[in-house]
Order: sequence, then C-alpha cells, then structure tokens
Amino acid sequence: MTPAGILPDGWVTLSGAVITGVGTGSPPPDPRPVHLDGGWLLPGFIDLHVHGGGGYDFAAGPDELASAVAFHRAHGTTRTLVSLVTAPVTRMCEQLRWIAALAEVGPQPGGHVVGAHLEGPFLSHARCGAQHPEHLLEPDPQILAELLKAGQGWVRAVTLAPELPGGLDLVDRLVGEGVVAAVGHTDARYAEALAGFARGATLLTHAYNGMRPLHHREPGPVAAALDAGATCEVINDQIHVHPAAVRLIAHGRVALVTDAIDAAGRGDGRYTLGGQDVLVAEGQARLAGNGALAGSTLTMDAAVRAAVQEVGLPIEAASAAASGEPARVLGLGDRCGAIATGLDADLVVLDDDLRVRRVMAQGVWAPE
Repeated sequence: MTPAGILPDGWVTLSGAVITGVGTGSPPPDPRPVHLDGGWLLPGFIDLHVHGGGGYDFAAGPDELASAVAFHRAHGTTRTLVSLVTAPVTRMCEQLRWIAALAEVGPQPGGHVVGAHLEGPFLSHARCGAQHPEHLLEPDPQILAELLKAGQGWVRAVTLAPELPGGLDLVDRLVGEGVVAAVGHTDARYAEALAGFARGATLLTHAYNGMRPLHHREPGPVAAALDAGATCEVINDQIHVHPAAVRLIAHGRVALVTDAIDAAGRGDGRYTLGGQDVLVAEGQARLAGNGALAGSTLTMDAAVRAAVQEVGLPIEAASAAASGEPARVLGLGDRCGAIATGLDADLVVLDDDLRVRRVMAQGVWAPE
C-alpha cells in the first residue's frame, strides 16, 4: 500500500530503520530477502487516542505505560500518542513526566511513543462521558501552561470544549505553542464549534461521542468539523459509531482511533478508568455508575478490518485513516505514515482477512 495506490507485486528495500526503495516486479538483489507470501503490506498504524491495553493502564505508572504500548504494537500500532483522561492537575503533570521520559529516549522494544494527548481537564460537564466530573476545570491559561511545562515539549494534542468561557483563548494558546487543538467532550452548537476550528483547532475527538448529536436543524460539532476540513477521529468498533455514520463522514478527513483502555485484549470483567469503576461485558466498556461508554476494547488492526469489512471503505481509505492521516495531524508525515522512500520503516503485514501476521517498527520486527 503506497501513496500512489496498491502495488500488486510490490517490494520494499530498507537500510536500517529507513525505506530506501519501493517498486513492483523483480526486486533488487538481496542476500536475505523476506518474502511476505502474498500478504498485504501496510504502513504501521498510528493511534491518536488510546489509554491502555493488554491489562495495562497508561496512567498507572511508567512500566504499565511501556507494557500497554507493547501490547498495541503487536496489533500493528507502531506509533502511539498516549492519551490521559481528566485527573487532578498534579497527577496529570506526574503522568506527563513519565510520557516525556519514554518519548525522549526514542523507539523502544515495545513501540514508539510520540507524545501525549490530554483529554481534559477543560471539558463540558454536560458531555463529560467517562471523564471524572469532579476534576473538570474551566479553561485556565495558567493551568494549561503548567501541563505543557510538565510535558517538556511532548504534549502534542489537547481536547477541550471551545464553548466554555475562555475556551477559544486556549485554542489560540495551543496553536501558538504548536500543539494540536481538538474539539471534544463539548456541548457546543454548530456555530460555537465552528468558531473553535476557525481559531485553529484541527481535530474532532471521537466524532459523534461526547458531543451534541448531528441534527438537521442544529448540526453540531460533527458538521462543523466537516465544514472546516478538520480531521474526525472515529472509534470504529461497531459500538461507538454505526457503520452508516462512519460512511457519512468518510468523504472528509478521518483518523481511526481505538480509545482503548486496559481491558483491550483481556476480556470481560471489572476495570478502572480515571479512578472510576468500569464494567466490560461482551466487549463493551461502560462506567459501573451510570452506564456511559468508557473507552473501548478495540485495537487498530480490528478498526482497519472493520473499516473494510463492515463499513465498506476501500482498503486504501482504511489504511490512510490508520496511518497517513494521523501522521499528517501530528506533523509527522515527513517521517512516517506511508510506505515511501526516505520514511521510517514502520510496516504491518496482514493476511487476506486483514489480520496481523508481522509488525515492523523502524526497521525492527516485533517479537512473534
């Protein structure tokens, strides 16, 4: 899968961590070629929104953070933007320091952390979903500055509700700092959301969820994002968003995300998210208290597979939504997100059913 389309009889050459050539037909001579035996070769997936997996919670400590990243790498995620739910500011600052430390050292055996996404604390009480309501705050530039400082330059995205007093000013500050401003967990009407995008927000956090619904007289944030050309995150697990609703926005910019919690890969049971009890039953994660959806048990390979097999998107579109679009959102398109000469060798091998066979991150095959 290349930016120019599918190469049915394709080959890729590497030098260390970098792709040095892409072509079709007879490959250049190589003393140790790796034959993929008819599999699909896609660029490694980039998850913009994930909280944990494999029984590990990003917010629990540095070791669990690394283990959760490793879990998702086995499912094709070669770059991870670590998402933090709303918590006391001191706790969020501590978590940001863990993320910065892991991101600083670069690629790890478990995968590559590219920074942090703050899902809060400047969110709407009316649309808080599984965010802990006691820790939500009104937009405050000093608190934002404290969080950005703790992140040591690795805070890449912040989700906020632009309709809150001071929300648009925080969008300005984020854009000025080179941080992606995302609209989410918001009760904004169409005009209020559009104002956020006009000020420089470029991402809609888990489209349709945690916001006013799309309505023919008050189209809300989803329509505002589409009109503004912003990227819409989609949790494509057949639970958060109906396939028809995914198709409805697929003509715009879409990024597949997991929003996975520690329950991903672990099965049904009791878990926690942001200090709140979560019950997982038949793959659905919901707060024990009020039944609100609390993240997912999704992995990126499953999201891509469902995009093709359930939503009906071409595999080219599904691949772009899992790799190229997330890379573009983060400003990493010159380094990853596609199979092209000069980019990092982040690759996923899928079988005909689009299930993961092998994963390579920066030229290194993941343990099988």
